[in-house]
Amino acid sequence: MDKGQKETFRIRVISVGFTVLSLFVFKPFGLAAWQWEAYAHLMIIGILGFGTCMLVEIILKYLVKMPRSTGRGVDYIIRRNLWFQLINTPLISLIICLYRHYVLSDREASNNLSWSNYFETLLIIAFCSFAIGLYWRFKFRNRYLRAELEETQILNMQLQKMQQPLAALDEMKQANEPTEVTKIASDTTLPPTTIVLSGTTSETVTLCTYDLLYIEAVGNYVKVCQLCDGKVHTDMLRATSKQMEDDLKDYPMIVRCHRAFLVNLGQVEKIVSKAGSMQLVMKYNHEAIPVSRSNMSQVKSAII
Repeated sequence: MDKGQKETFRIRVISVGFTVLSLFVFKPFGLAAWQWEAYAHLMIIGILGFGTCMLVEIILKYLVKMPRSTGRGVDYIIRRNLWFQLINTPLISLIICLYRHYVLSDREASNNLSWSNYFETLLIIAFCSFAIGLYWRFKFRNRYLRAELEETQILNMQLQKMQQPLAALDEMKQANEPTEVTKIASDTTLPPTTIVLSGTTSETVTLCTYDLLYIEAVGNYVKVCQLCDGKVHTDMLRATSKQMEDDLKDYPMIVRCHRAFLVNLGQVEKIVSKAGSMQLVMKYNHEAIPVSRSNMSQVKSAII
C-alpha cells in the first residue's frame, strides 16, 4: 500500500468514525430500543459505510476519471470531494435504509423500507457528510496552500539565481561599458540582441531582447512593453502573439505564460501565488502578469 492509498484509507476511517459517533450520540433509526446491542449494529453500519466509501473511490478513479491527488490544486480537490459526496451519500443512505428494513425492523416497525425512511436516512447522512466535508476541505486547503507557498519560495530563489548574470549586465550597461556587457552577455541565456518585430502591416518594432518586459495580445494587435532609457514604453503592432512567439523562440527566457501573454523572465521581479493561481510581478512597472494552469509547468521548467 503506497502513501496515497494509506492516506485515503485513513481519511475514510476518520470520516466513517465521525458518522458512527454521530449516530451513537443521537441514536436515530430506533437504535435506543436495542440497548447494548446498538453498539454491534453501529459497528456493522460503520463497516458497511467504509466499504461503500472505498467502492465510491474506485468509481471516481476508473469511471469518473478523477483519481485522488493533492497535486492538482484546491479547485480539483473541492470538485472531487463534491463528486464523492454526490455519489457516496445517496448510496450509503440506501444501504443503511436496507439494513434498517432487514435487521432493525424487529424492534422498531417504523424501520420498514419506504421512501420516507430513505429520505430520513439521506438527510442524516447528508448532514454528517457536510460536517466532515467542511473539516477535510479546511485541512486540505491549508496543506495545499502551505505546499504552494514553499514552491513559490523555491521558484523565487531560482529566479534570482537565474537573473544574477543579467543584473550584472544591467549594471555594466548603465555604466556604458560595452566590452563588459558583451562578455557577460555571452554567458547568459538572453543576450541583449536587437531584433525587429514585424506584423501584417508595414509597421515594425525594434527592441533589445534584454529590455523586453512582456508582449500582450490585444484583439488583432499585440502590445509590446519594453524599457527605453530606463522608462517603460509600449508599442502596438498588428500581429498575433503566436507570430511573436515564433520570432522570439531562440530566447529561452521569453516564455508564454498565458494565451495572451509572452513574458521575459529576466525582467520578473517576483512570483506570487494565490489560491492555486500564479502571477509574475514585473520590474519597473510592477504589473502582475497571470500564469494560466496550462502554461504553469512551462514557466516552472524555464525557471528551474
